[in-house]
Amino acid sequence: MGSNDLFSLKDKVIVVTGGTGILGGAFIKAIADAGGIAVILGRNEAVAKQRAEEINAGGGKAFAVVANVLEETELLKARDLILEKYGTINGLVNGAGGNMPEAILPPDGDIFALSLDGMKKAMELNLWGTLMPTQVFGAVIAKNGGGSIVNISSVSAQHVVTKVLGYSMGKAAVDCYTKWFAVEVANRFGDTIRVNSIMPGFFLTEQNRTLLTQPDGSYTDRGNLVIRQTPYKRFGKPEELTGALIYLLSDASKFVTGAQIGVDGGFTVFSGV
Repeated sequence: MGSNDLFSLKDKVIVVTGGTGILGGAFIKAIADAGGIAVILGRNEAVAKQRAEEINAGGGKAFAVVANVLEETELLKARDLILEKYGTINGLVNGAGGNMPEAILPPDGDIFALSLDGMKKAMELNLWGTLMPTQVFGAVIAKNGGGSIVNISSVSAQHVVTKVLGYSMGKAAVDCYTKWFAVEVANRFGDTIRVNSIMPGFFLTEQNRTLLTQPDGSYTDRGNLVIRQTPYKRFGKPEELTGALIYLLSDASKFVTGAQIGVDGGFTVFSGV
């Protein structure tokens, strides 16, 4: 097997939840470029279809399906549409997640008056929004001979990042789930299913852009703190996550499970000194 074949996703059907987001956009393009069939799953039908059309027009393969990752009936309907069109699913990228205003504690907020509902919503989106698609699409992967599942963690699961408690707890739970699930599927299906995660540092997305940058593109105080803590002194670019993604989805990582790949510009290893 040549090195190019090792990282190939040729004709592999890969479901990407959150495929309509900023990071998801980079994921689906990379999958298509590697020869895979990118199934773009998100709530925004217009964006999902537009992205699928762009990939298909460029010679790649993509398919848009609309579903909320927290609604099992919608996920099951999406699964049936995918199986009707392609007959199988070979991989899953749990890209859906993120933060929400009600789960953020401002610096002047009362630490003993946290919005518990907000925290629960952030936990639910990040943890259950990873677990539920894995239940639905992972079952097909297991039944059809195996494949790869890639979850998305965060540096905020490793280091305390102020304000974002709900999100941080959700991602910490995803870390636990990734390792636990990797072991349990290995016990049942041997080496046919891999479950790993990518830990991004700070990338500008819809949810954090206003926290980190001003309307003119300059950094907020919080943005400056992030840059100061990042040895590379910049935010990540979405396409810089795709090397790790293709590695984990492809046969190049056949003996890798329960692992986490950090893509953070050195954020988690820097003491600040």
